[in-house]
Amino acid sequence: MMFGGAPRFIASAHGVQVVVYNEPPIAPGGGAPILFSHATGFHGRVFAPVAAHLAEHSRTTFDYRGYGDTRAPTNWPLSWDGFGDDALAVAHDVVARNDGQPLIGVGHSMGGAGLVMAALREPQLFAALVIFEPIIFPPEMRTQPSGPNPLAAATRRRRRVFTSHDDAVANFAAKPPLSSLHPDALVAYVRHGFTQQDDGAHIKCDPEFEAQTYEMGATHDTWLHLGDLRTPTWVMAGAHAEFSPAAIAPQIAERIPGCTFVRWADQGHFGPLDDPARFASFIREVTTALAGN
Repeated sequence: MMFGGAPRFIASAHGVQVVVYNEPPIAPGGGAPILFSHATGFHGRVFAPVAAHLAEHSRTTFDYRGYGDTRAPTNWPLSWDGFGDDALAVAHDVVARNDGQPLIGVGHSMGGAGLVMAALREPQLFAALVIFEPIIFPPEMRTQPSGPNPLAAATRRRRRVFTSHDDAVANFAAKPPLSSLHPDALVAYVRHGFTQQDDGAHIKCDPEFEAQTYEMGATHDTWLHLGDLRTPTWVMAGAHAEFSPAAIAPQIAERIPGCTFVRWADQGHFGPLDDPARFASFIREVTTALAGN
């Protein structure tokens, strides 16, 4: 089982112990190690179907604080900088475990933002970034009048308990937004995102914590520092939609020196999880390009 081995624990800021999963390469010399960084509401092992296609690489994934099996600090005032702390702590560990070889960071949504924060702080750890619709908003979005965050509102109404993992999978497969996920990604999301108890399968991530993550998504200052990013970066996006991460992604790419922008017009925000094989193939294209430089 991909990412099915015993987890390790990496110390991050605020006393957080980040839960980390590793898969070794099937043969030495396969290229740079890959670090997968998950989106809001998910956990690291949802990338298992992508990682399975990249067996020539050392692969690592992790759960951000408050997600999956990594606990958020008690009474911690949620700040996205803490997610950057977690990504940086794991990046240090990955590079150290791979004889100092810089890694390729692969991030989705919040996970893309976390990797950019880490690469801005310590660029020597990163050979490249591949980030799909990172949550990095311009400062003016903070001052625009807006009502309640619809993602946060929907999250607070989320069903928290199912009779079983299979019941949860069937529920999510039958309706948007998770119905678009590849079946393997959906099963990984449920199997590792819900814990089976006597009275049913309970969601691990507190919906209130996830809702606050959405509400705080525009408050970090990463946008202002994109011009300082020196890591080779590929910014990806699905179909354009107004006022969405897909609409802002091209602007992010423009601000990063030498960045490559890629649009998958036939995909939505969950593109990496909807088509894991295609996403893995793109990552391999990036690793090949890096090896040729």
